[in-house]
Amino acid sequence: MQDIDTLREDLLARIAAAADSAALEQIRVAALGKKGAISELMRGLGQMSPEERKSAGPALNGLKDDVDSAIRAAREALEDALLDARLVSERIDVTLPVLPEARGSIHPVSQVIDEVTEIFAQMGFTVAEGPDIEEDFYNFTALNIPPEHPARQMHDTFYLPERPDGTRRVLRTHTSPVQIRTMLNTKPPLRIIAPGRTFRCDSDQTHTPMFHQIEALVIDESTHMGHLKGCIEAFCRAFFEVDEVKMRFRPSYFPFTEPSAEVDIGCRRDGGELRIGEGDDWLEIMGCGMVHPKVLEHCGVDPAKYQGFAFGMGIDRIAMLKYGAPDLRAFFDSDLRWLRHYGFSSLNVPTLGQGVSR
Repeated sequence: MQDIDTLREDLLARIAAAADSAALEQIRVAALGKKGAISELMRGLGQMSPEERKSAGPALNGLKDDVDSAIRAAREALEDALLDARLVSERIDVTLPVLPEARGSIHPVSQVIDEVTEIFAQMGFTVAEGPDIEEDFYNFTALNIPPEHPARQMHDTFYLPERPDGTRRVLRTHTSPVQIRTMLNTKPPLRIIAPGRTFRCDSDQTHTPMFHQIEALVIDESTHMGHLKGCIEAFCRAFFEVDEVKMRFRPSYFPFTEPSAEVDIGCRRDGGELRIGEGDDWLEIMGCGMVHPKVLEHCGVDPAKYQGFAFGMGIDRIAMLKYGAPDLRAFFDSDLRWLRHYGFSSLNVPTLGQGVSR
């Protein structure tokens, strides 16, 4: 028993003097490991008489528990000291200014889509949508675009790989297929707008391979060219937020409308500023016309009973005109500096009562 007391004092002293976790682990192995001092004494119990084991067994177990508890306590103390040292050395100066919070904004294209939708909703139009990947029938054939038309060529259109039957789908080149799908699935009268992404092989300051269009379609029994002109004029006044807007309709050609026209609005350029609705200069903003009878026939609409008008414009372009963005390509660069400059607050919901851009 004297050896056990001496061993306890020696081990507890060494534990108390351990400078780090590595030294503490060495003491634990020397005392409690398979070949440790206490383990050796525990193995010797089998050679003792029953009377000796009665006194030696509890004493050895007590020694083992004391050493184990001392090692645990010493390890916790060393870890606490290490943490305290790190807290002192890794101090943070909370007086420094915090990083600015991330600030999001509405993209000008999204804002203009909301503005245009709000204007046409007040005129009784509903929003229609369609797929970005289209069949040739909806994108070309039903719109009276002949097989030899340049718009069908690969330098203008993105074609998908050929299918087993030899046909190829396309990335839609305009949102007009939405008009076709609507006329095929809904009986007249119709009054819809179709905003969405479109794709063409083109890229420069005013063209990008992917861009946004919005097209309008009205089909009923009494619509005429005067209604078309009045609708476009009302839209331009509301969108550009001017009381009066000077307009002219130049004869043009589109396969899907007859007669067709390009729409110009009056403008004035002063000192790098563009003012819409005034001045002696002109700016083209959209194409329009009365829906071609062959388009109605493709959609199962009787052209002897129904007629209508359609027009379309580039959302990105009218956004450039209204908000002064000089380069269309910047709309798709994901440049946060550009977005912070041209972006809109998420609470800035377009309404005609307050002005669509306020």
